[in-house]
Amino acid sequence: MEPAIGKPSLFRNILARALLFGVFILVIRFAYVVTITGESCNRGDFCFFSMPQSLNFVIPGAGVSAIVGNDAVSRSDPRRELYTSKEWIRAVHFYSSVFQDLISDGYLTPHSKSLCVETPFGQEVFALKEIGVEDSIGIFKKAAKPLVLKGEGHQMPFDDNTFDFIFTGGGRLDVSARPSDFASEIARTLKPEGFAVVHIKANDTYSMNSLFDLFNSCKLVKMLDMEGFDSSMPFVREIVCRKETGVGGKKNSGNKCSVPGHKRELVENAEPLIEEEPLKPWITLKRNINNVKYLPSMVDISFKSRYVYVDVGARSYGSSIGSWFRKQYPKQNKTFHVYAIEADKHFHQQYDLKKKTVTLLPYAAWVRNETLRFEINRDPGQEEVSELKDKGRGMGRIQPVKSSGGEVDEIQGFDFAEWLKNTVTESDFVVMKMDVEGTEFDLIPRLFETGAICLIDEIFLECHYNRWQRCCPGQRSTKYEKNYGQCLQLFTSLRDSGVLVHQWW
Repeated sequence: MEPAIGKPSLFRNILARALLFGVFILVIRFAYVVTITGESCNRGDFCFFSMPQSLNFVIPGAGVSAIVGNDAVSRSDPRRELYTSKEWIRAVHFYSSVFQDLISDGYLTPHSKSLCVETPFGQEVFALKEIGVEDSIGIFKKAAKPLVLKGEGHQMPFDDNTFDFIFTGGGRLDVSARPSDFASEIARTLKPEGFAVVHIKANDTYSMNSLFDLFNSCKLVKMLDMEGFDSSMPFVREIVCRKETGVGGKKNSGNKCSVPGHKRELVENAEPLIEEEPLKPWITLKRNINNVKYLPSMVDISFKSRYVYVDVGARSYGSSIGSWFRKQYPKQNKTFHVYAIEADKHFHQQYDLKKKTVTLLPYAAWVRNETLRFEINRDPGQEEVSELKDKGRGMGRIQPVKSSGGEVDEIQGFDFAEWLKNTVTESDFVVMKMDVEGTEFDLIPRLFETGAICLIDEIFLECHYNRWQRCCPGQRSTKYEKNYGQCLQLFTSLRDSGVLVHQWW
């Protein structure tokens, strides 16, 4: 007789199917939570297991394991893949080496309270913790806890004098839209005698000195060139500064100054001055403008607090602001605030429509504050009409006494050099165009006398002398008391003093 095995076999099949169904339900539940809700499998209401409270993994070649909280890196977190990528590991190795060298030099210790600024993925913070600097944190506009908190370089969420060590890498100060605020916040949150370390791409002397001007409460202690860790930044310049107590801003308040050496180097690279008097200066301008070596075409101007263009003797908006500066001057994508200084009220109405981008000063640039008398210039042969054209009118020479004939206007003059010193600082980038009908021989010496000349980075100067007439070949104008030789001497003396000046016509 064959054994009866039907019932036990049926029981086992039912049990197996029930178990498979339970596993199927659990898998479906797990997949839903992970893919739809984004949770990890540490929820006791449906998982038979849970993730540990901390996740340990080893950076290959780093020598020690990195501990990252489960709140930061769960199995479903996309950053898990980032933190194990070759690029991320290479960055950690690079910054670990950098920080170890800084420890060897005494700028960083294992006990330093440290901050990494503008670190989107936290490699710098991770590297600090790897080498034993445990009290470290980073900030970025999007948090990535526990390594990175929410915050930005130009507005840090920390009190004054909080950190012993602050680092910003990746050339992030180079691309900051607000480098002055960035540097000020680093200086504010750094403790006295603390160290700030910056990695930048800058490689010219002008931009380096501009950077130092931003950190006006810190002293440079080290500058080092090194190789970067990826193609986006193959070259790195490391700047180490120490915060000093009792150090104020560097705004020039004295009446004397010397143009720094890094500005003198630029003069040597400028286009040569035109030695011989041009017979047709109106043609020479068009030719010479192609030879002008603009300052932003020679250096990086990124590390400046503000960008300012001052048009002294602006005339109409389209005369030089709209037609030349807006269209041709290489601004490196920087936004310039424009000051138009124009005494002739005939042109003032045009600037009412430009109030958001241009500040009009309806006065005459002069060497002191006083009321001035000006003659009204007209082009030779111009007919008297009720509506004057822009090219047919302009403020002429200052009249020291009442003119016996011709049209004269009274205008308020102001001390231009003192206004400039109260308006801009050495950390600003200042470009100036000056067309003041002969008054340049008064204003330029005043700029040197007051020290205001050191606040100007680049000058486009029209020097007025008795030129050959365009209307009347073979005849010179008798409007001015100067000749071309005296103008050339003015340009030469400016360049010899280290001022980047260009001949304008």
